[in-house]
Amino acid sequence: MTPRTQQAALQASYRQSLWDRVRHAERLQWWLWGCAIAVTLLLTAGMASFSYLFGDADPQFSFTLRDSIRGLVGLVFLFDLYTIYQQLEIQRIRKQLSEQEEMFRLISENADDLITVIDRGGDRLYNSPGYERIFGYSHEDLHGKPVVDQIHPDDHPAILAAREDVFERGLSPGVTYRFRTKAGEWRILESNGRPIWNRKGEIEKIVVVSRDITNRKRAEELLRQREDQLRQAQKMEAVGRLSGGIAHDFNNLLGVIIGYSEGLEARLAPDDPSRKSAEEIRKAGERAAALTHQLLAFSRQQVLQPKILDLNAVVMDIGKMLQRMIGVDIELTTKLASQLGRVRADQSQIEQVIVNLIVNARDAMPNGGRLLIETSNVDIGENLARSLPFLLPGPHVLLTVTDTGVGMDAETQLHIFEPFFTTKGPGRGTGLGLATVYGVVKQSGGVVGIDSAPGKGSTFKVFLPQEQEAPVASAPEVIETKRSMASGTILVVDDEEVLLNLTADVLADSGYKVLSARNGIEALVLVRSCKEPIDLLLTDVMMPKLSGPALARKISRLRPDTRILFMTGHAEQGPGSQSALPPGADSLQKPFGRDALIRRVRLLLDTHSVEVSS
Repeated sequence: MTPRTQQAALQASYRQSLWDRVRHAERLQWWLWGCAIAVTLLLTAGMASFSYLFGDADPQFSFTLRDSIRGLVGLVFLFDLYTIYQQLEIQRIRKQLSEQEEMFRLISENADDLITVIDRGGDRLYNSPGYERIFGYSHEDLHGKPVVDQIHPDDHPAILAAREDVFERGLSPGVTYRFRTKAGEWRILESNGRPIWNRKGEIEKIVVVSRDITNRKRAEELLRQREDQLRQAQKMEAVGRLSGGIAHDFNNLLGVIIGYSEGLEARLAPDDPSRKSAEEIRKAGERAAALTHQLLAFSRQQVLQPKILDLNAVVMDIGKMLQRMIGVDIELTTKLASQLGRVRADQSQIEQVIVNLIVNARDAMPNGGRLLIETSNVDIGENLARSLPFLLPGPHVLLTVTDTGVGMDAETQLHIFEPFFTTKGPGRGTGLGLATVYGVVKQSGGVVGIDSAPGKGSTFKVFLPQEQEAPVASAPEVIETKRSMASGTILVVDDEEVLLNLTADVLADSGYKVLSARNGIEALVLVRSCKEPIDLLLTDVMMPKLSGPALARKISRLRPDTRILFMTGHAEQGPGSQSALPPGADSLQKPFGRDALIRRVRLLLDTHSVEVSS
């Protein structure tokens, strides 16, 4: 027998010995009381008989006999005192045992932990009142019933193995399992069994102490999901920075490709065989530019033009296009909330978000189905804010797109917003649709979430912060003024020399006088040395030594009448960044074509001419 087994056996033996002492003392007490009464009666009867028979006998003999009888009576009195002491000892032991049992009762009735005593057959001998208070089972519901009756069938092997460890090996294993309440709900319990030893050192019962850890497990699961979401968000952030950097560099190269191919097209005759080649080069460059725009959207580095929007109006404006897009075998329903809050976002980009979500839902329902677009006002509380990374508490507008398609498992949901990830076959999409959704929503200050399961469809939820301002009416379209030949002086600044030369050539061909600089320092030297007015500064945003916005600030102080137009491959709008564009700055997103460049330059200079003349 191990030392631990010996200690348990001694503890059990000590408690058993207390009850044995009580029972033995009670039996001894009754026997002693009986003997005392019998002796007392006999002595009394003997003294009475002696006085009657020998009252006239020898006085000395009579005195001696009386003294002997009195001594016996004294012994009987002492015997009675001893029996009284035994009675008091029995009462003390009974009180001690009663106090222990009362303490056990108070503990078992008020403890959050649950206590069960199980015999070797697996039946319950005792169940603490907590089973009724917490799980709804009365004493009669559980007493004498097998333990496994309320345990999930999948957890039976673990329970039986733990019981065997206690009875056969004297171990005290812990086990976690699902327990069914009387109402039918499954709760998670953590139990630890302790053997009860008899005086022979044998295990005859088990005391099982259990604790309901359902809430703790749910909190741990929520924390694990939160950590997974944060890791995923960090990974998306890193991929976004990489994608944005690649897209920025590609935009410069694509600007050269598109610009020179447009120049070739303009110089070649319509029937020239080479014109078709130049056209295909231009189209390929434009398709590549569309991909870089999507990468910039994912990395939240595209140039946006946000304004106050009514999301209901955006959904209704593109409703007819959506129906044509999904086909006749999919039922489209819209459920738009009245008094919907306003959001601040780029309308064209929000339209792209809706279109991409609809396309994704359509592809998830190849055999048709139902598609629901909903808008609603939601007030994000602390609990919901913690469930989605970067979702802040406060009033939001919620756009929900729900389909009845094939759905997605958890592993797929972890990757759906990553660029170039797709579950579609080869040639069916670029894998940038949902990545664009993610980037646009994030850049607009919102959060996108998903709820999906295989075979149960998908629900995409787009949360956008509410704005208190009213929607701003769209500005009337400016009709470009046609002129025979442009005029004015333009300073072009770009650290990409090929793109700088191309831009300068396009502007010079249009009639402008062009000054070129490869960086901001060189541009300042030109401005200080130039005697004639400079009508427009056309500068790249990201440049070494001196960024475009920093250069613009310096030139504005030197020449306040010079208009500023920024060329940018991606948005750098951090408030503390040297390359942050000033509010309301005019910008032209790379890569741009010859016509887009000329239209934008003419618009700025013409507008400026009208303001000056006024």
